[in-house]
Amino acid sequence: MPPQPRVAIVGGGFTGLSAAYELAQAGYPPVVLEQANRIGGLAGSFQIGDTRLEKFYHHWFTNDEHVMGLVKDLGCEDEVEYRATRTGMYYANNFFRLSTPLDVLRFSPLGFIDRIRLGMLVLRARAVSDWRALENDTAREWLINMCGQSVFEVVWEPLLRGKFGPYADEVSAVWFWNKLKLRGGSRSSDGGEMLAYYKGGFARLAQRMADAIKAKGGDIQTGTPATDLRVERNRITGVATPEGVIDADHVILTPALPIVADLVAPYVPSAYASQLRQIDYLANVCLVLQLDRSLSDTYWLNVNDPSFPFVGLIEHTNFEPPETYNGAHIAYLSKYLPATDPLYQASGPDELIGFCLPHLQEMFPDFRQSWIQDAHLWRARYAQPVVTRQYSRKVPDYEMPVDNLFLATMAQIYPEDRGTNYAIREGRRIAQLVLDRSPTPPSEKVQRSYSEAL
Repeated sequence: MPPQPRVAIVGGGFTGLSAAYELAQAGYPPVVLEQANRIGGLAGSFQIGDTRLEKFYHHWFTNDEHVMGLVKDLGCEDEVEYRATRTGMYYANNFFRLSTPLDVLRFSPLGFIDRIRLGMLVLRARAVSDWRALENDTAREWLINMCGQSVFEVVWEPLLRGKFGPYADEVSAVWFWNKLKLRGGSRSSDGGEMLAYYKGGFARLAQRMADAIKAKGGDIQTGTPATDLRVERNRITGVATPEGVIDADHVILTPALPIVADLVAPYVPSAYASQLRQIDYLANVCLVLQLDRSLSDTYWLNVNDPSFPFVGLIEHTNFEPPETYNGAHIAYLSKYLPATDPLYQASGPDELIGFCLPHLQEMFPDFRQSWIQDAHLWRARYAQPVVTRQYSRKVPDYEMPVDNLFLATMAQIYPEDRGTNYAIREGRRIAQLVLDRSPTPPSEKVQRSYSEAL
């Protein structure tokens, strides 16, 4: 029997960990190289009290089949908690609840007919059978056609502009359609939204995966960036790191496309490197506040006010109880923006608090800075690929021009949008592709298990 090939995976987010888990289960123990000091990627965490909390807000939908399949494989289904959540909107200096169909019917900024149009939008989105029919439309065009100008201007346009800024008019209808379809499918019997969370947070799930990978002989090296590749006769032979070269017969790259482009540029045609760079990304800045009291009873508050510096206020402890965090109330203030935006360049949480404080006090007149027990500022340079019209033509293949070099990034998640559920799916898919290209294919049992997971 030929020797088992060694696989190196660049990136320890959920895509890289899922690929590593699948490979390890098949008897191909990989090495994972993660630049940060902890695994998790955009679902990375930090310490709060006796537990860890995501740097950027995270949850699952009840219809996230890939993450649920992974949890089942790990044998920890009893660690998943399901809770109803409240969604709302801040508009024209008022709060509106938008958790259930009845809430939509009570949404007074719209006339009655427009409320019906707003309520029907999710149902109409879920009825779309072929997303390819939407690829020529922008989100703006599609939404105006689906629910009218008034609904678009009051509800959707502020959110599009708040999230995508200069790209708002270019965002694809496919991206928006998928968002509506996904949220619409995570409902309880009364029409309210149900979400899921792993006890101890995503960091604990990532650690369960890491433990399973190591138990099968895999290796995870944190604080270890990939600085270069080793390529001989157009075939990958290894990955260079500050500690030395990791020899590998197959390499999977999971970072954002601009990072990948820089890494592979010396070894691929220039046109291919240019293709990787044609997809733009938004950055994200996230201010996490530890408060001594709750701001409201809403978990997810969309801020439909262009003067407010954040498009969303997510009060995490209206989902996961404050007791998890030693009684602290956790609120995320999140903003997607170009990396050149001054808000992204803020020196630290104090500067951002000073900038946001007047806006918070406008929303919550009783709010005082003394309520803040602690604050944390996190940034992600490549947080959101900008999905434009005909995006399918821009998505690069899994297999790269260098033999046995593979690509699995959040920019390839399409027509769905990036998220942990689909990161897991992509990781397991790319692992299967590596196994298919290996001289000793995986066992029938592993192949069957993977097919069932998808």
